[in-house]
Amino acid sequence: MSRILIVEDEVAIADLEKDYLELSDFEVDIENDGLAGLQAALNRDYDLIILDLMLPGMDGFEICKKIREQKNIPILMVSAKKDDIDKIRGLGLGADDYMTKPFSPSELVARVKAHMARYERLVGTNQKPQNDIVEIRGLRIDKTARRVYLNGEEKIFTTKEFDLLTFLAENPNHVFTKEELFREIWDMDSIGDIATVTVHIKKIREKVEENTAKPEYIETIWGVGYRFKV
Repeated sequence: MSRILIVEDEVAIADLEKDYLELSDFEVDIENDGLAGLQAALNRDYDLIILDLMLPGMDGFEICKKIREQKNIPILMVSAKKDDIDKIRGLGLGADDYMTKPFSPSELVARVKAHMARYERLVGTNQKPQNDIVEIRGLRIDKTARRVYLNGEEKIFTTKEFDLLTFLAENPNHVFTKEELFREIWDMDSIGDIATVTVHIKKIREKVEENTAKPEYIETIWGVGYRFKV
């Protein structure tokens, strides 16, 4: 049974989320304090974390950052804060998704299932005798080990950053819209914010481009989307 950690200081909301997730056959733990939530996330095995932004002890931004230093499991950030800058900051720190309160419990369950299904497909089937490698001009993507190297130096990627880079590299010279990339990488259509794609492209460029203003790998096609150049 898949295990989920909810880090949420509003007890009624946490209990409601837990009830709906348990009805979908997930095992759920709750922590109501930021520091306790961080310790649980780092010291126990979870398949996904639902992380509130405003928490006592330590806020969700800092928790997300510290989790990402050690683990790549999906993180779903939730908050009553609707400003785009908070979404961008959360996604930039490594969150896989951002939901604005209030939201329906059924939408939460749908997003949890989508993120976990994709994560399990990508990390649970690496049984090939030789690693599956994509290599383009000094950029080496090890799909089996889920590791990225630039001119021999390893670069650390979150789950979605790796997925997005790999998809683009495997489909070179093809222009994809943000909507197409969101559907492909996040497995969702309208539920979600395609600004997520822009944030992840920015983070990828910071890791693989020598000059982010003149990218060598991922090119912006203004008014359309993105293309991986070969």
